[in-house]
Amino acid sequence: MAGGFPQGGDGGGRTADGGDGGGIRTFPFPVERSVCGVGMQIAPMGPDRAWRADTPLDRVHRIDFHIVMLLDGGPLRHMIDFTEYEATAGDVLWIRPGQVHRFSRDVEYRGTVLAMQPGFLPRATVEATGLYRYDLSPLTRPGPARLAALRAASDQLRREYEDTETLPLSLHTAVLRHALTAFLLRLAHLAAGSGDVARPAEDSAFTLFRDAVEQDFATNHSVTAYADALGYSRRTLARVVRAATGETPKAFIDKRVVLEAKRLLAHTDLPVGRVGAAVGFPDAANFSKFFQQHTGTAPAAFRAEHR
Repeated sequence: MAGGFPQGGDGGGRTADGGDGGGIRTFPFPVERSVCGVGMQIAPMGPDRAWRADTPLDRVHRIDFHIVMLLDGGPLRHMIDFTEYEATAGDVLWIRPGQVHRFSRDVEYRGTVLAMQPGFLPRATVEATGLYRYDLSPLTRPGPARLAALRAASDQLRREYEDTETLPLSLHTAVLRHALTAFLLRLAHLAAGSGDVARPAEDSAFTLFRDAVEQDFATNHSVTAYADALGYSRRTLARVVRAATGETPKAFIDKRVVLEAKRLLAHTDLPVGRVGAAVGFPDAANFSKFFQQHTGTAPAAFRAEHR
């Protein structure tokens, strides 16, 4: 389709269910196409660019990096984790690693696209810019003044990205990190509703918990196990998770498990029992009970509704 991203990768792509081809394809950050091999890219979107030759953009997929699209055209519809977002010129779409999404069919995406690899920015910057605030809407609509500031920050970042002559690589990368941080702080401020993006010092504890859940939710649903692994008491963990999300640690874990189950039910042909096994329920009956308890719908009915 028209208006994608610079083609990258080796024609492959991982699947989300263990690699047998039955899951959702996940595409890695195409580092080999970055200027000087740095962990970010910024470029215009347009009809001369494609994401992958072998995977249509309007089919669901994941990426293991961040994508920020600052749009110059529209309207368009972009699906991210079961929600269709309607966006137009001046809007910003932020797709975070692991989110399942698809592009509009036969719609040209015009504007600027930023891709960034996890690990390119230091931990303190990640927390300050809310890189993994999955609770925030992917769609932001800045007002005229803030949009102008975002565009200026984006233009500056692109100039620094493309300037490979005036600085050695180490300094070029350092300058890019500073320019990227400035852009993301502006964007995160908007995405958080003009409130403070960074949370109190306890946010570091929540970040560790969130990262642990993201890594282990398919095999570990125990609050006690996470608390022990992180060196916190259950009470401390409950306090920091509630401060960050308004939820209990158990509700946070279950919500992540349910989201993954929904993704696999809606976007793959894996049998219900294998979906359950992929999110930590070897027994299909227990998975069906858990899923219905949290969604009000049986797994098979949810799948039928989204096909």
